[in-house]
Amino acid sequence: MERYLIPVYLPRGVYAGLRRVKGILIPPPTVANRNHPDLFGDRDIEWSYVASRLPTGQGYVLDFGCGYGNMSIHAIQKGYRVLALDLETNRFPWWHPNVEMVCGDLLQIDLPNGAFDFILNCSSVEHVGLTGRYGVTVEETDGDLASMQKLRTLLKASGKMLMTIPCGQDAAIVPWHRVYGKERLPKLLTGYEIEEEVYWVKRADNRWYPAHKDAALAYVPTSHPTIGVACSYALGCFVLRPD
Repeated sequence: MERYLIPVYLPRGVYAGLRRVKGILIPPPTVANRNHPDLFGDRDIEWSYVASRLPTGQGYVLDFGCGYGNMSIHAIQKGYRVLALDLETNRFPWWHPNVEMVCGDLLQIDLPNGAFDFILNCSSVEHVGLTGRYGVTVEETDGDLASMQKLRTLLKASGKMLMTIPCGQDAAIVPWHRVYGKERLPKLLTGYEIEEEVYWVKRADNRWYPAHKDAALAYVPTSHPTIGVACSYALGCFVLRPD
């Protein structure tokens, strides 16, 4: 039997009242039973940072950990050809002749050295090697560090990496992500020069605020056993180039 959806239009006041009732009876997942800041809104910060630092131009972009292609389609519309790489096969909700989707492990596949003008590393490298997520079954303790070194070889001498990562006191929140602090962050950035670094932290009102590096790296990350977005950390946003 076919189902037909028939829209019902309500006066604005009635609609607003029903939304308030719904909000009371069914709280949004990001605020329900929350007793500390979570990751709500992190992608707004990360995607906007990467988008704002990618200039209009021609060239070749690697979207590392492309997910559903949010950054790939942005790079294409800026004029670039894109190689979109991910461990999982994600069917983009769009098609374009200037993107090639590759499913594979960065550390296991062959990619052309010195080929890319930009590498987009948006909340990706912190997952590399942690078991239990994205189909990873064998732990690679320093997979994130090895990935950064391989990515460096893929950049042109004049190329840049646009990267966002979790920051705070050093931690591995298994199976979700690593958090980079005073010890591991310098290791992650070995072989790169920092052209720009910007930090954000969550406050008690669960909103992101610009922060000094020291405050971001001192942030105490939190974990959650079953919901990744219920964790919390500070954000670090970087423009990097090979040294």
